[in-house]
Amino acid sequence: MSKIVVTRWIPDEAVKLLAEAGDVTVSPADRPLTPQELHEFVRGATAVVGMLHDRIDGALADAAGPQLKVVANVAVGYDNVDVAALAGRGVVVTNTPGVLTDATADLAFGLLLAVTRRLGEGERLLRSRTPWSFHLGFLLGSGLQGKTLGIVGFGQIGRAMARRAEAFGMSIVYTGRSRQDTAAEFVSFEELLARSDVVSLHCPLTPETRHLIDAAALRAMKPGAYLVNTTRGPVVDEAALADALEAGEIAGAALDVFEKEPEVETRLLGRDDVVLSPHLGSATVETRTAMAVLAARNVAAVLAGQPPLTEVKP
Repeated sequence: MSKIVVTRWIPDEAVKLLAEAGDVTVSPADRPLTPQELHEFVRGATAVVGMLHDRIDGALADAAGPQLKVVANVAVGYDNVDVAALAGRGVVVTNTPGVLTDATADLAFGLLLAVTRRLGEGERLLRSRTPWSFHLGFLLGSGLQGKTLGIVGFGQIGRAMARRAEAFGMSIVYTGRSRQDTAAEFVSFEELLARSDVVSLHCPLTPETRHLIDAAALRAMKPGAYLVNTTRGPVVDEAALADALEAGEIAGAALDVFEKEPEVETRLLGRDDVVLSPHLGSATVETRTAMAVLAARNVAAVLAGQPPLTEVKP
């Protein structure tokens, strides 16, 4: 029977599907495994269901052994996977696109509202029992109607973000790998930074996008602009972001992902112009279940000698 290992808890519905395809072992550790623990855990596996915090590369495949057939990454992004190294060893790699689009766009737009309307700041004020009273100048934020949203990366999540912003009366500009058939305006990255009142990041993490938002990019943004990141932490240089906020170069930032996750640049933690959430983009019961089920279905298909549903090609 095929040995299937799961590197961290997944919903029972997905475990049941995997159990129909082989002998399933789920890591009992409620934390990311160290590289050494991970390599030991996958030893002898035919299939690995991994998480975005797992480094899945040639060394892991070698630790598993030549019988390894498939690695299912429970995420749409696969910057944690060396796809070419696994393909060179005959291992299929899959991801979970599509099923988390709306949940992530919802969270991104929620962060946009939270930072522009100072919701986190207001909640902290109430929880601290600080005296307050209503007046016309109290905790004034920034409205969205008539403002411009700049979307970096116009894939499924970026387009879903655009639909939400349009409903709030925002104009949309975007930049990405190619011009698309959309009412949104395609512009260069430099023009997007210069024109946008909110910059929202939805591009994959690649060598080209690592620190895409650096000191120069932040200086190119409007002084009253906001940055939202729900893609991958290293797309933003967090130290440069802290510098920019301290210098008043931008108005605020909302981050769901972090450069050295789970650590956060300490200078961001105490700032009222920053909204932080702990990687909750896809964190609904429905979405996380759908992600795990899709990963399980990919594993089951490969082990049955069938094409995977969502294969990642090198």
